[in-house]
Amino acid sequence: MRRSLGIFSGNDWRGWAVVVAASLLGGCGSTSSLPPAPRTVDVPNAGYRIGPLDTLNIVVWRNPELSGPVTVRPDGFISMPLVGDLKASGKTPAELSQQARSALVKLVLDPVVSIVVTGVNTLSADQVRVVGEVPKPQSVPYRQDMTLLDVMIQVGGITDFADGNNAVLIRGSEGGKQYSIKLKDLLKRSNISANVVLLPGDIVMVPQGWF
Repeated sequence: MRRSLGIFSGNDWRGWAVVVAASLLGGCGSTSSLPPAPRTVDVPNAGYRIGPLDTLNIVVWRNPELSGPVTVRPDGFISMPLVGDLKASGKTPAELSQQARSALVKLVLDPVVSIVVTGVNTLSADQVRVVGEVPKPQSVPYRQDMTLLDVMIQVGGITDFADGNNAVLIRGSEGGKQYSIKLKDLLKRSNISANVVLLPGDIVMVPQGWF
């Protein structure tokens, strides 16, 4: 899985999403003509991919002078003592750990390297974004087997003004294809059949209802 997902690379997703939001969040949109979101999808078993401006914590066992926090540079590289520059962007933490270990093996006896992502750049493609009538609109770091329910719990559900059953799922990995999702059924009526599997780059848009 690569970080660039069609039209949602970089800042591109923002402008496109605003166009959709203008029609949905004003209460004038309808998802009746949209297909329902598929409950299951083929999810690549790739894990989170590091991106520019992410922050990492590097731990080299028994070598504190080689350990510590580091920020991925805009060019996608990090710098480590003794090693120099390593390409981090596009790699999983496990892949970068192995790369760092390979670079250290001639310098450190049997190095054990652990790398943890401690801060995520909010423009990362490996995110699920939730906007509209939710208590805490935000970008949520994607994790393996993430579902709509997982994300909605993290953003605090939907507000009293939301038209939850008229919400839209925009799938970045499918070029911005739109699906209808039933958040009110899922969150207010405990209808687990309304839960769907999410993918990196998805956007959940929750419109305001008519009152």
